Amino acid sequence: MKDGLKKANFLNYSILIPYLLLSGIGIIMVFSTTVPYQLLNGRSPYSQVISQAAFMLLSFAAIGFIFRLKLRALKSQKMLFVIMIVIIMAMLAARFFFRSLNGAHGWIIIPGVGTIQPVEVAKVFIVWYLASVFSEKQDEIEKNDIAEVFKGKTFTQKLIGGWRLPILSLIIIELIMPDLGNTIIMIGLVAVMVGASGISWRWFSGYGKMFIIAMLAFFGLLFATGGNLIPGSYVNARFRAFVNPFQDVATSGHQLANSYYAIVNGGWLGRGLGNSIQKNGFLPEAPTDFVFPIIVEELGIIGGVIVLGILFFLISRILIVGIKAKSSFNSLMSIGIAALLLIQVLVNVGGAIGVIPETGVTFPFISQGGSSFLVLSLGIAFVLNISADEKRREISELSSKYFYGTEK
Repeated sequence: MKDGLKKANFLNYSILIPYLLLSGIGIIMVFSTTVPYQLLNGRSPYSQVISQAAFMLLSFAAIGFIFRLKLRALKSQKMLFVIMIVIIMAMLAARFFFRSLNGAHGWIIIPGVGTIQPVEVAKVFIVWYLASVFSEKQDEIEKNDIAEVFKGKTFTQKLIGGWRLPILSLIIIELIMPDLGNTIIMIGLVAVMVGASGISWRWFSGYGKMFIIAMLAFFGLLFATGGNLIPGSYVNARFRAFVNPFQDVATSGHQLANSYYAIVNGGWLGRGLGNSIQKNGFLPEAPTDFVFPIIVEELGIIGGVIVLGILFFLISRILIVGIKAKSSFNSLMSIGIAALLLIQVLVNVGGAIGVIPETGVTFPFISQGGSSFLVLSLGIAFVLNISADEKRREISELSSKYFYGTEK
């Protein structure tokens, strides 16, 4: 019976297989989108894809390690505190001690290795940390509702007391990089985790209406000013490109305009793998922020929908694990990881097709970026561990109930 309850026997293939499929598609697209730039600069066409593959193999090893960990090890407050300090120090170092890339800070540059973006770790940490905090307060939240989540005697304590101070620190540091895209994702994750913490659903009605009104007001102001909300800033150029990318195709609107061209070029069936026109110097961020338009250009709208379908299937399976989980920590962790993937793909694709301002966020598992791929893979590892733990616990309880019932 013990052999039957080994964790490996409860591996969730409905999560693992889509993840592996996306990883494989990612390797293909990294190779396809990086070859023109590498050849143009007299470099090996295989160097970037080899680097991505190395991170992918490292991620697989990390998944195997985390899958075998006991879940109680993930709840250690001392470990979470140490990780939080390391992340904050790394983000501050990236902001003040390393040069900017494409107008923004946020990367730690390691000669001979590449770049590491600490915010990628910070996003998963927010989910992990809040899952740990809120899972310990379930009885209190059930009694006191949202007042327990924002517990404090004074306004200041309610604003930055308890879990709010470290989370707010991470968000503020990311905001001053400046990195609007990842700041939005971090704020969205906090909102999801608070919403999933156990508070009454009545809060969603009021805050949901406030959010919609705020977004409508923001977009109305954006179009009324032509995108000139923060003149002279890095973010302002992206706002102007969002309002009308064709008013300045040479500079601010260059990427979004060429993203549209890529999608139009692809049509329904695409030009064929490797045959993109826009990746040949017209769309500079083709391997990262704008990889989805290249997918559509080469594989067509149908190919793009299939890739999104695989990703949304993966997200739905992770969400189901969270909904079914008996442990509050397991539930919050899974819901948070699903939210991270969902928000990130919506922000990336939304920016690439002009639904929202372009924010410089990668497409999960597809875009080039070793640190992003590795950290999101760790999120998958957590969920695989949680899923196996929940299934094993369920089988163990059913077995015990059956045997006790037989004995009676």
